[in-house]
Amino acid sequence: MMKLKEWLSRNSTFFVLAVGLALISGVTFLIGDTLIERIVTVLFVDVILVLALQVFMGNSGILSFAVAGFMGIGAYGSVLFSMTPAAKAAALPDLYPFLTQVHLPFLAALVIGGLIAALVAAICAYPLMRLSDAAGVITIFSLLVIINVVLVHWSAVTNGPRTLFGVDRYTYLGTSTVFSIVFLAVAWWFKESSIGLKLRASRDDALAAASIGVNIVMMRYLAFVLSAFMAGFAGALWAHFITSFSPYAFYLSATFVFLAMLVIGGPNGISGAVVGTVLVTALREGLRSIENNVNMSKVLPSGLVGFTEVVMAVLLIVILILRPSGIMGGHELRWPPDLSALRGKPAGTDKSRDV
Repeated sequence: MMKLKEWLSRNSTFFVLAVGLALISGVTFLIGDTLIERIVTVLFVDVILVLALQVFMGNSGILSFAVAGFMGIGAYGSVLFSMTPAAKAAALPDLYPFLTQVHLPFLAALVIGGLIAALVAAICAYPLMRLSDAAGVITIFSLLVIINVVLVHWSAVTNGPRTLFGVDRYTYLGTSTVFSIVFLAVAWWFKESSIGLKLRASRDDALAAASIGVNIVMMRYLAFVLSAFMAGFAGALWAHFITSFSPYAFYLSATFVFLAMLVIGGPNGISGAVVGTVLVTALREGLRSIENNVNMSKVLPSGLVGFTEVVMAVLLIVILILRPSGIMGGHELRWPPDLSALRGKPAGTDKSRDV
């Protein structure tokens, strides 16, 4: 009994966040508003994407721009296996013959989308993981650019820069809720695993970590591949929700949003990833509503263009100045509640396994 209590206490962060996501889903279902349901469905997909970003960036300390690119790989990779042959013939007339008749179940297509993204990461990432600081950030950003160029110009598979249509919708509120909780468990497991601990040790002091035998490059590599799988899986979920999209949905704009969600919430913990995603989504939708209402009422002659993006950018700057470690400050939500964050104690001063 004591061991069970200790296990529940040690993993209370996962249960607190999972219950919170389930409550958001339940309240949304009870409200029954179609618009709110669509927003919350995308919110849960974004939770997976930001968790994917946190798995690598939060544990390694290296800024990653590639999540949106892996999201795109997962989106296109999955729909190639879930679309019907008739839909492929209409949307992708130049598709390779060995793919035209393939039609797999939704879950299989999701897994394949994630695996394709992970495979691309596994092939490309190992040399990149030897780099740190500015060099590492620039090379990962270059990887995003390369992925975008391939998606835009590989017309036989992606329909080029044009919108790909004909994707069946399989992602609904319940689907996204379940998978967001599943990947919340994956992110928590990774953070608490020996790999996550070693990776955070290398983040805090690379020389000290290397001196005790931590293979820093391999730890980063494993985190990067897992992050790519999660992003690809989330991209597949998103593709089967939105049902039509182009490569431009997976570039700089999406990258900025995901980074803002993680940085505002706090990159050093999964609580920061979830809290940041929820807060930024609520803020974006509120700002977007204000922008649309002002433009429709024609209060301003020239309209209110880019209001949402500007406010989000300003908020990100303010957070970075006033609270560089994010709203959560590296702390995890726990039960019973950990009041050290309210007292201003830095994360890592308690007896948790945070490094």
